[in-house]
Amino acid sequence: MTEDRRIFVDTNVFLAATDKDREGHRKSVEFLNSGLNGEVSLFICGQIIREYLVVATRPPENNGLGLDSNSAHENVNSFLEAVGLLDETRESINLLLEFVKTKRLKGKRIHDANILAVMKAHGVKRLCTRNPDHFKNFGPEFSVEEI
Repeated sequence: MTEDRRIFVDTNVFLAATDKDREGHRKSVEFLNSGLNGEVSLFICGQIIREYLVVATRPPENNGLGLDSNSAHENVNSFLEAVGLLDETRESINLLLEFVKTKRLKGKRIHDANILAVMKAHGVKRLCTRNPDHFKNFGPEFSVEEI
């Protein structure tokens, strides 16, 4: 598999695929299907699953999807059929710490940095997200694509 077909998927793509009323729903479903069909190789780490479960089960009045735990669980199992799971390793933690120090990151930006650290540790350079602005200023080694 060539490297340009290896893509890390941000949480918001899975949320858009789940919520039919969310902007980008159709594009997100088609994109995830391209992974399921083997057109591209999609990857996530455990952080993406945790973030998805948090938002999917949170009530709509708190900016969540309001799914029950069983539905959210089933969705995650479906997503795992389309993606590979990358481990957070000692190397990815060291890269995260480097990003935090050199970029002077605080708060929620550290979640974004962790995604890039896991990607870098596993040699994945492409990221698909609905929020490309969250990943600015991390360097030209990453290709951040909006879906």
